[in-house]
Amino acid sequence: MTATTTIALPAPPLSRRFVKMGTPMAVEATPSDEEGRIAARLRERDPVALRDVYDRFGRITFGFLLKTVGDRGSAEDVQQQVFLEVWRRADRFDPERGSLLTWVMTIARSRAIDHLRRRVPEPVDPEKAASAAETPGGPSEVDEMAERWRLRGLLDRLPDAESVMLRLRFYDELTQSEIAAREGIPLGTVKTRMFNGLRRLREMIDEEELT
Repeated sequence: MTATTTIALPAPPLSRRFVKMGTPMAVEATPSDEEGRIAARLRERDPVALRDVYDRFGRITFGFLLKTVGDRGSAEDVQQQVFLEVWRRADRFDPERGSLLTWVMTIARSRAIDHLRRRVPEPVDPEKAASAAETPGGPSEVDEMAERWRLRGLLDRLPDAESVMLRLRFYDELTQSEIAAREGIPLGTVKTRMFNGLRRLREMIDEEELT
């Protein structure tokens, strides 16, 4: 990246506590028209497009990295690496294989694993190496965490009313009755919004599975 395209990326604020979702997240939605335009501008080496990608996904990637690497300073360093790679590899983004969010999160996952491997010496004993892969912070846990954070990105695409219902249900673990009381709306409204939100999520997932 040249001096004219270097962008100082501020670390997003700490995300709220994340709890395990009840619905597995396998894939992410196909790119929106706006994301397609951003990707095209990235390929044309438009530095403002990199800022747009960061504004769109910086909070999601930083939250994932913070949970994965365990400290804010390291997360900020890896975050810089991620978006530098986004800039350098812009021509490799293929909208037929998934959304821009999926691609960015794939890069974030790889850089997080690289960081963890550099931090922890590789075991000499093959059995220990196999065991280490399943310990907290190993590749399998990083994969699971990356899937959860992709789901956060999907929720951001929902209408606000539906997104709030699902976040309160899954992140804060509130019941539908508790959500109704907290938001001051009828229980039936909560159920309808949650149903519609989950339906939209399924449609986005199914849409990408067809690509």
